[in-house]
Amino acid sequence: MSLTVVGSVAFDALETPFGKRDKILGGAGTHFSLSASFFTDVRAVGVVGGDFGEEEWAVFKRHNINTDDVEVVADGKTFFWKGRYDYDMNTAHTLDTQLNVFETFDPKLSDESKNSRILFLANILPMLQKQVREQCEKAEFVAMDTMNFWISSMKDALIETVKVVDCIIINDAEARQLTDEPNIHKAAKAILDLGLKAVVIKRGEYGATLFTKDSYFVVPAYPLESVFDPTGAGDTFAGGFMGYLASQKEINEETMRRAMIYGSVMASFNVEEFGTERVDRLTQTEINERFAAFKKMTHFDEIPFERAASAS
Repeated sequence: MSLTVVGSVAFDALETPFGKRDKILGGAGTHFSLSASFFTDVRAVGVVGGDFGEEEWAVFKRHNINTDDVEVVADGKTFFWKGRYDYDMNTAHTLDTQLNVFETFDPKLSDESKNSRILFLANILPMLQKQVREQCEKAEFVAMDTMNFWISSMKDALIETVKVVDCIIINDAEARQLTDEPNIHKAAKAILDLGLKAVVIKRGEYGATLFTKDSYFVVPAYPLESVFDPTGAGDTFAGGFMGYLASQKEINEETMRRAMIYGSVMASFNVEEFGTERVDRLTQTEINERFAAFKKMTHFDEIPFERAASAS
């Protein structure tokens, strides 16, 4: 099974109450690819500068991620983001953004990438997302991400892109902003009415919810005593979700529910250390153990309640 992701490959500089990193590997396409690689073959499409070195390429190689479609602009610099988190880890404070080669990113897909069964459009310009979708005619299931900037600056173009995918994975604030609906359930219904098969709404420390036409499914966040760095958690969730779906012969309600758990499992590992550090050295055994812990954490026996008769 094959999966193609189109998104950013970047350098991050991060500061949290638990530490600091001046330059680490980041980017939506990177976090997604690493997560998905535990479930399926991944082809990454992106762009980097000449400053992207062997140490960074080695992370992709260790996880057998195909980077043939990651363009290298030898005389350019890789996308750079600098941010800070206070004790409220739900809010990132952007200190610096340098788009560099990502500013003129024009995704170039090989035939192999175009023919992937599953496609994920990470957070890039909506028009580019739509162009990529139109190139991947054989894709059986296509999901996308977006952000508040695109919703506020080019909402009409974004909605046109949403209409040509099967699933959108966004956070609760973005869902409300996109639909002008304060209620998450109404917001999800409005998005589904655009023709999607599924809507996944991420809610940070409160987990995530899967909405389809006929039902919804809620996954809690894994209880962690320490969260070092939430950067890339959403993309890591999407990688686990889409990676698992790519490993299955059929995509239906049952497989999407399991994919939600795997997405949450992968995101829970991502936040335990800075950047890609934790997921890079993750093992399949650890993933399976945490999946089992999720199952145990959310399981209960279906025993109808009967109130005891009052003593006379």
